Amino acid sequence: MGYIPITCEQREEMLRAVGVSNARELFADVPAEAMLDRDMDMPGPMSEMELATHLRELADANSPAGRMANFAGAGCYDHYVPSIVDHVLRKPEFFTAYTPYQPEVSQGTLQAIYEFQSMICELTGMEVANASMYDGATAMVEAAFMGARVTKRSKIVVSDAVHPQWLETLDTYATAGTVEVVRVPFESGVTVADGEAGLRAVVEGAAVVVIASPNYFGSLEDLELISGIAHDAGALLVVATNPMLLGVMEPPSSWGADIVVGEGQPLGNAMSLGGPAFGFFACTQKNIRQMPGRVVGRTVDVDGKDAFVLTFSTREQHIRRERATSNICSNQALCALAAAVYMSAVGRHGLADTARACVSKAHYLREQLLATGRFTSPWETPFGYEFALEYQGDVGEMQRAMLDRGILAGVDLSPVAPQLAAHVLFAVTERRTRAELDDFVREVVSL
Repeated sequence: MGYIPITCEQREEMLRAVGVSNARELFADVPAEAMLDRDMDMPGPMSEMELATHLRELADANSPAGRMANFAGAGCYDHYVPSIVDHVLRKPEFFTAYTPYQPEVSQGTLQAIYEFQSMICELTGMEVANASMYDGATAMVEAAFMGARVTKRSKIVVSDAVHPQWLETLDTYATAGTVEVVRVPFESGVTVADGEAGLRAVVEGAAVVVIASPNYFGSLEDLELISGIAHDAGALLVVATNPMLLGVMEPPSSWGADIVVGEGQPLGNAMSLGGPAFGFFACTQKNIRQMPGRVVGRTVDVDGKDAFVLTFSTREQHIRRERATSNICSNQALCALAAAVYMSAVGRHGLADTARACVSKAHYLREQLLATGRFTSPWETPFGYEFALEYQGDVGEMQRAMLDRGILAGVDLSPVAPQLAAHVLFAVTERRTRAELDDFVREVVSL
């Protein structure tokens, strides 16, 4: 939307119309401690040309991660986005956030969502998928609450190895008091609870068990064991996963997952300063009516041709509030479309090849970093293309030195896991070249 200027006279007229004498009175209900009690530190008036130059200078002071050798991940990954993705997204018939309520004029958008759902089912091995969700965090939380509705229980058991920001989102939802959240600690990179017997004791009476594989630390969990424990206790199993790795891994459905969720950013969505992206959500057919969000279905029209419609839409905007499965479950249609275009462009084999490249490069970098003697391995667990190592020195100094060299040297784990002080989480995508990997290792040795 273009900038629409108003004159001082028009501003005064609007203030008079709403019954206030100045703009500050519009914010009278905002607590004083939340208000800025000084003038903004901003330069004086500029012409449009001067302002454009000033803003360009400010932007040039940034160092975009996409232009660096990026080894940071932790939920947002530097994957290559084919040019066809942006080409399709910018088509005017798709470039909208409007909900396709009217099928007769929204067949393109509805079909795109339907194809996206079908691809998510193929990836996860599940029977049904919704039209997408806000992000991976809300998808996971909605899955936990769905488990509570299905089992009619209120205890949610979740691994501490799930992304910490996702755990914060779950805690925020739980403040309503309708569910009890029980955390299961991690050790050696995977979820534990004093062994199998301890985990069974924690899961007893649970509505749902929530696990991430790969988890926040990049490790793959023993889903077969956890699935058996969850189902023995009558709980549903929610598995959060990385969709890129599903190109080469057995889908969570193989291990008995009832609901599969995740952050879809690796599929054709740029990092975009951390968002927006989309969450994906898939489950078994029998629980489809408890699934939040929208589901697009395929039928036939009066002429017998394929037609697409919103088959389910169980949010409070569409049905009675007390019957809604969620009131915060709008789909991220444009970001989900990017994923559908990406998956269509690379295909089944292309996705597998990309995942294999990520995994092989990550394992190569880990071996090379360990060989420097500057890093040690805190655990030996299977991983995909993200892994944690302990740095023998000051992590902050190392990362700042690497940043000066144009390298993002992973994510410091100490702020989210104090027991992992001096540990760094590295991610390696298909974009990293052999030269970049070797250069990173050489630079670390030179410190």
